[in-house]
Amino acid sequence: MAKTNSAKTNSSSAASAAATPKANAAKSASKGSSKGKLAAQPKMREMPPNPPSAPSKEIHVFPNPAPERDYVIQFQVPEFTCHCPLTGQPDFAHFTIDMIADEYCVELKSLKMYFWSYRNEGAFHEKVTNTILDDIVKVTNPRYIRITAKWYVRGGIYTNVVAEHRKKGWKPLPAVDIPSHSFESGLLR
Repeated sequence: MAKTNSAKTNSSSAASAAATPKANAAKSASKGSSKGKLAAQPKMREMPPNPPSAPSKEIHVFPNPAPERDYVIQFQVPEFTCHCPLTGQPDFAHFTIDMIADEYCVELKSLKMYFWSYRNEGAFHEKVTNTILDDIVKVTNPRYIRITAKWYVRGGIYTNVVAEHRKKGWKPLPAVDIPSHSFESGLLR
């Protein structure tokens, strides 16, 4: 009988030792406060049941909040990666997307996940740039979009690929020339 009771005692102490980090942090804080000092405890972020993000080819949209006017939305994607379909070596690019939306705008997180989805794919620079343009046009049907992909050096050569789409019948408003002025600091020289 004595062995059974000690086994129960050992299992209950093992269970208390495996208490949650919050309980352990509270115990440590109370010990520290008895000495007059409060020990700062780091906050532990619990892992979500599903990963917060994952690569995806799905681009989400939302209604354009100002469809009555032409305005430019610019996305900068400085860390695009894929790899060469021939050698398997990594390719890196800086994408700039200039877009005049019509009914829909691109939701940013889905765009980020979309670009991430190319990380393990082999693609020629020209092909991937045009595919990205086609995929955005397919879901947003913008008035105008231009994608500029500046590919980092490979074999001593930089490649820039520019692809654009203009909605049939859409014409931009005439440009307004605004005079430029020199910088004024308010100080006499």
